[in-house]
Amino acid sequence: MKTAQEMQKIVLDKASEDADFRARLLSNPKDAIQQAVGVTVPDGFTVKVHEEDSRTAHLVLPPTGKLSSADLSTVAGGGHDGGGLGSLDAIY
Repeated sequence: MKTAQEMQKIVLDKASEDADFRARLLSNPKDAIQQAVGVTVPDGFTVKVHEEDSRTAHLVLPPTGKLSSADLSTVAGGGHDGGGLGSLDAIY
């Protein structure tokens, strides 16, 4: 199984190279992700894709509430920040 970081790289690379895929990723991220990496995003799990430009920055906030010990370990160890496809780790 691919890691979340590997899946994210595949999706971002494909979106950079394929304008049709990029448009599909923006309009229907679940289907585009499934097509690119073979991961089915379950119902009830939302994927939001934002396209940056030279005048816009996006800040992804972690979920509200106390961090779990696993989350604290990830943060302390310099792991994934919870944005991008890393959140897909939670569904597997």
